[in-house]
Formats: sequence, C-alpha cells, structure tokens
Amino acid sequence: MTASDPSLTTEITSHTSTPSERSQPAEVRELGSFATSHASHDHPLPSAPRTARDWGIEVDRVLISNPRGFCAGVEMAIKALVWMLRLCGPPVYCYHEIVHNKKVVEAFEKAGVVFVDDVSEVPEGAPLMLSAHGSAPEVVAEAERRGGFVIDAVCPLVTKVHHEARLRAKKDYEIIYIGHAGHDEAVGTLAVAPEAMHLVETRQDLDSLQLRSDRAGVALLAQTTLSHFDWQEILEEARTRFEDLWLPAREDLCYATTNRQRALIELARRCDAILVVGSANSSNTNALVRVAKAAGCQDTYRIDGADDIRPQFLQNARTVGLTAGASCPESLVEEVVDFLAPTQGATELRVIDEDEYFPLPPKLREALAERFGTLPDDRTRTAADALAELEDLEAPRASNGR
Repeated sequence: MTASDPSLTTEITSHTSTPSERSQPAEVRELGSFATSHASHDHPLPSAPRTARDWGIEVDRVLISNPRGFCAGVEMAIKALVWMLRLCGPPVYCYHEIVHNKKVVEAFEKAGVVFVDDVSEVPEGAPLMLSAHGSAPEVVAEAERRGGFVIDAVCPLVTKVHHEARLRAKKDYEIIYIGHAGHDEAVGTLAVAPEAMHLVETRQDLDSLQLRSDRAGVALLAQTTLSHFDWQEILEEARTRFEDLWLPAREDLCYATTNRQRALIELARRCDAILVVGSANSSNTNALVRVAKAAGCQDTYRIDGADDIRPQFLQNARTVGLTAGASCPESLVEEVVDFLAPTQGATELRVIDEDEYFPLPPKLREALAERFGTLPDDRTRTAADALAELEDLEAPRASNGR
C-alpha cells in the first residue's frame, strides 16, 4: 500500500493487550490543530530551518500513530518525582534517569533533581527516588539504610518480572532472561536471582548456555521493553530446545510497548517515511525503529526532537508517519509536526485505546495524605501537567543558590 492509496481511511481491526483496553476499529482522525496551533521554533539558530519547506521539501501529510508516547508506568514515575520535589524541595536525588528521555531528564535537573548512578553518591538523609526501570535488591537495601525519604517508582510490570524471577529461582529453575546487556531494567532484574539467571540477547546466544542438568525446569522471562519480534524469535527457539520450558501466564512484554508496536505496523503500511521520537537510550524507542523497518518502511529514523530531522530523512516522502516511545512527551511530537508543516495537515491513525492507570507508590501516597490532609486526585492529573509545574519549581531553587 502506498501513501496515496485511497483505502487510507478503510477501517482495520484493532488489537488489544489488556482487559482494560477497548477493542474497536481503527480510525483516521483529522488533527488540523497540530499544523496550526503550535509555534514553529520561536528562537531558531540563525542558520536553522524553521520548517522543512526551508529545505525545499514539501510534506503532504503527517500520519500520527495512536497510541504513542507516555505509558502508565512513565506517567506514574514522572508524577511521583514532581510530587517528591514539592514535598521535600530540591535537591531531590534519583537513582538512574527516572525515565529514558533526554528532555524529561533535563527538565527535572533544572528543577533540582540530581541523577546518580550509585546510591553512595547520595548524601545521608537526603530524599531519594528509585527509577521506573527497577533496582537491584542491594540497591534498594542501601537506599533504605541511608535513612532518607526513599520512594521506589518501579513500574508494576517490572515488579512482576522481579517476582517471577525470585519465585522460579526458589523453585530451583534455571532462568533465561531475554534483555539488553547494561540496560537499567536488565541490570536490576538480573540482580534479583543472579545465581539462576542467564542473559540472552539473540537466538544464537542460546547456543552458549550451560544449564544445570538437575534443574527443576527452565523459565523464560523478558525485559518489558523488548520488541515483540525479538521475544518471539527466541521463544520459538527455546521451545524446540527445552522440553521443561516454563512461561508466565501472561507474557512479560509491557502492554504499552506491544500496543505501540502493533499500531506502528499499521502506520508503516501507509507512509513513505517514519520518524520515531525518543532518546537513544530508550529500549522501547529503538524497538519501534526495528519494528517499522520489519513492517516494510525502511526509511525510519529515530530522533530526539525536531532539531534532529535531516533533509535526507524526507526525500521523496509525501506522507510521513510519526510515533513516539513510551518515555516521550507529547510536546516533542507537536514540535515535529510543526517543523514538517504538512500542506494537508496531520491525521491520527487510532488503532488501540488505552486507559491503564498505575497509582503512585504507597509510601508517597501516605506522605501526600499527611501533608495535604487528603490524597490529591492523581488520576486526572497527567504527567504533562506535572512537567509543566516544574517551571514553577525552578525559581525557588535558583534563589536559594542551589
């Protein structure tokens, strides 16, 4: 199917991954406001193009994937860290980046959050948040020992994998963990049961595994942000090799990761080029690039934002697809649309509805209720709302000389 295919508005069957998602036909919705309501780079560099038209490139239409951007776990973590700043005041420390997005991290740094890669860098008694990707048990223990106000903002879906690893190890299973070496989530998960876990990244890695012959079984777990293709390839191979293979009742891949990938597959069929907005250290963002290329759109590029777009990305691209990783703010998507300045506006391809909500960590809810007398309504407050509040928190920090 080409970008100009008249069947663009034909309904397609949606996919659902969780009971809370409503199955419905996908639909294309006009989003004219994307192309008109946001200023295009008010203060560009002198030589920087304001829009793609300054390069002599004219994009007809931008087709935006839905769902995209923040998932429930990221929403929870961002809101939790903003609440922590309001409760404790800066500086607040955070073990690892709260989420893997450059703009989000920079916004928190301006507001007084100090990101560290070792909890020993945190002063005794200082407020500390543990990131959404999950932390090793010894990191959590050391954080608590240091005596400050500690909040663990781990995503509940990562907690599920930690629980599975701990339980299977106690039952004497050998555990194959599919993940990316060095990724924060993988590091934290492997530390849950290091004596039983074996990291693999590709199907070929299974060749070098040395598993105990007296094991109770082989469990297959995964990093939540993996591409479904990465998971499926290794799963199929593991099934042929291990008759005693155990799988979770519900797969470990994050519902949001899977939903964004499925929506992107539909997008790829309709576009000449695709831009995936998200940071280089975001596993799920990189997975989206691989999925789009596997779905047939080879001209797919990861960008942090509009400033990363290059003329060669848009050569011969009349319809440009746009999506964003699960840690990416919607504001970055809007800036990209403004830069592309499509002559026919922007439309949204809605494939799946998401209404998942993860509440704030219990310890933080207790602190908020104690401070305000009642628990603030967190469900209607979005992470975008919380990030906007950071600008108000910057001035006191500057006046204190911190």
